[in-house]
Amino acid sequence: MKNRCQCCYDFDRIIDRKNTNSLKYDFAIERGMPADVLPLWVADMDFATCPHVREEMHKIVDHGIFGYTDVKEEYHAAVTNWFSTRFGFSAKGEEIVKTPGVVFALAAIVRALTEKGDAVLVQTPVYYPFFNVIKENGRELIESPLLYENNRYTMDFEDFEQKAQRAKLFILCSPHNPVGRVWTQEELTRINEICLRNNVIIVSDEVHCDFIWWENKHTCFGTINENAIVATSPSKSFNLAGLQASNIFIKNTQLREKVREEISRCGYSQLNAFSTAACTAAYTKAAPWLCALKEYLQGNIALVREFLAKRMPMVKLVEPEGTYLVWLDFSAYGLPQEELDRRIVHEAKLWLDGGTMFGAPGEGFQRINAACPRSVLKECLERLARVCYD
Repeated sequence: MKNRCQCCYDFDRIIDRKNTNSLKYDFAIERGMPADVLPLWVADMDFATCPHVREEMHKIVDHGIFGYTDVKEEYHAAVTNWFSTRFGFSAKGEEIVKTPGVVFALAAIVRALTEKGDAVLVQTPVYYPFFNVIKENGRELIESPLLYENNRYTMDFEDFEQKAQRAKLFILCSPHNPVGRVWTQEELTRINEICLRNNVIIVSDEVHCDFIWWENKHTCFGTINENAIVATSPSKSFNLAGLQASNIFIKNTQLREKVREEISRCGYSQLNAFSTAACTAAYTKAAPWLCALKEYLQGNIALVREFLAKRMPMVKLVEPEGTYLVWLDFSAYGLPQEELDRRIVHEAKLWLDGGTMFGAPGEGFQRINAACPRSVLKECLERLARVCYD
């Protein structure tokens, strides 16, 4: 029986995404995978977005003109109200820098606020595009590995402080992808103090902030340090990644102008008509849908937890405090990452994200995207069970 939030939405419905140019479903061969793999990798969801969002997009289609667009106060109010009411983070519309994605924004920030050869600090294992925007722009990548003990990750503050002495900029992942940590206010405050002592600019990627589980609470870094850059987007929360709309909060005027100048040098200016309408509708009308989705995803996480305990006790769940991405520890098998990946891809016929793509500390891990109908997730787990042998 569905609970009060889920009663209006059918997250169990399987929507065929093949032959839609879906990166997740239609590019296995191009990306070196067998054609018949079941994909649970890239972080978009296999659910239709909120009906209210789709209605606003239909209005644009029915109007029939797809010219240049920009945003008005309604858009700014929708974005700022969402983060004010949910996370206690107050900002003004003019402090939002709009970009076609968080990764695009991170690259622009790195170029705008550092010079070639400057060091940029990250905490590994971490979302792999962080590496690209640093190294491909000629900056030095510095890693401060997270500590892993008893199936839980924590920050290594001593190592972080040592590395921060050489860094110009720090990119935080909060909540953390892939390990699922929701950093506490105390942890973030301590990291902030270290960065302030060493004049390190802080950029906080908070794209998964709406997916916080159980008693955990997301602390927006902007409430700790108003000079920190906070990167947000409706893409994960409402399954809108393909519309390419992100909102980067930069309260510091000097930093904001530098970033805007860099974005202008890239030739980018406005969001498209669909993304502005979808973002506004999501942040003003889609809260009940998100509530239902979160309850469904918690059920998916519970399924993974119970399945592993009964069928694959050697595989350890790193209990997610946030995000719909599940981080699994296969290290008890003692397999090199290459062999683990081979079994999963070619025997289980699953397309997951191998741990080392998130950095060397990911050796022996796999990331599963649990944002799919429960029957699909069950099939994934059954396939895993067939290849997880001694």
